Amino acid sequence: MKNIRIVCLALFGGLSLLWLLADNLLGTPYEFFALRRAMVNYTGILAVGAMSVGLFLAVRPAVLESFLGGLDKGYRLHKWLGIAALALSVVHWLWVKAPKWMVGWGWLERPVRKAAGGEEPGALLGFLRSQRGLAEELGEWAFYAAVALILLALFKRFPYRYFFKTHRLLAVVYLVLVFHSVVLMNSAYWASPLGVTMAVLLLAGTLAAAISLLRRIGGSRRALGHIEALELHKDNRVLGIDIRLQDRWPGHQAGQFAFVTFDPAEGPHPFTISSAWQGDGHLRFHVKGIGDYTATLPQTLRVGDPVTVEGPYGRFDFADGKPRQIWVAGGIGITPFIAGLQALAEQPDGRSIDLFYSTAAPDQTFIERLQQLAGQARVRLHLLVSGRDERLTGERLREQVPDWRMADVWFCGPAGFGRSLRKSLTASGLPAADFHQELFEMR
Repeated sequence: MKNIRIVCLALFGGLSLLWLLADNLLGTPYEFFALRRAMVNYTGILAVGAMSVGLFLAVRPAVLESFLGGLDKGYRLHKWLGIAALALSVVHWLWVKAPKWMVGWGWLERPVRKAAGGEEPGALLGFLRSQRGLAEELGEWAFYAAVALILLALFKRFPYRYFFKTHRLLAVVYLVLVFHSVVLMNSAYWASPLGVTMAVLLLAGTLAAAISLLRRIGGSRRALGHIEALELHKDNRVLGIDIRLQDRWPGHQAGQFAFVTFDPAEGPHPFTISSAWQGDGHLRFHVKGIGDYTATLPQTLRVGDPVTVEGPYGRFDFADGKPRQIWVAGGIGITPFIAGLQALAEQPDGRSIDLFYSTAAPDQTFIERLQQLAGQARVRLHLLVSGRDERLTGERLREQVPDWRMADVWFCGPAGFGRSLRKSLTASGLPAADFHQELFEMR
């Protein structure tokens, strides 16, 4: 999360500083419409900058995954930038529209248009000036479309299969806004460091938009396969899916995830890989029926069905130098730990590990296999059943693991559960960097 904040500070702080250096607002006497022009440029620069970086993150660039701490963190930044772009676009629109309304209401006097200078503009500048009317009109409609699409993306009840299709339209909207920005941004900015920075951001965003529209996101990391076996655990509504890959897979670390496409019309969904890599082309996923799509998988999937798997992604890989670890899983959050147990059973590393698994719907077969696997991995398993056992708290965890200060904690489960544990443990002295949490929300 620290690096997410660094990116936001660098982006908005850097663009603000470069704008101040490029604009002469502070060196001129106050005049409302001069202020308005400056604010229109400033808010537009911040909004399109946020959209550019957000769109670049949407194509899942591997180069940023390590810095951000995993693709899940990258998508959290993508979401925050989308919200920021929405808010800044509204402010930008108000700076454009509100003074016109105020002139119409008689609250402001329309400014006198300055006569054009005697110097003849160059061919490029002349062309851009001729496109201002079109850029303004297209930009306004693109703004309305962006607001609608971003709000739909933030509405969690909007079905994923429709979100998957409508969200791609933001790439088209973005390309319109690139035209709007290039034509309408203060021409004097282009010769400054701000202009160079904006050119880089717009180019990166344009390339990302093209990748999205051509449906090439993650294209180099896709592998084809088929469903080899299915196993439904009815008590906890978890479907075990075994996949045999036909293409080369680079291998994965325990705890990583992949985007899996069972139905091209539905699109790819992220699922944690719950099997350690053995080099045999076999992957296993455990999918809980908690949504309108995942709940139908036991009825719709069949052995032999074709599957596309894209990945691996994520940095929830239990990699650290400490000899002591505490794993905490809530519900279907057990999946990365199953892969971790398998990896340890195959290749012990000598670490002392306690695994706390909280579940509201224990499936006997599932639990027995988990207990067997924990025994093979020499991991101490603490099973907590809601309604039967006390809820796991930071205090109870510290009681169960006296040497918790020597450990780092890996958590995967409900966000509220994770926040509660993090707050309790860090307040008691655990360094924040030693609490690792998967932010498994891709929208």
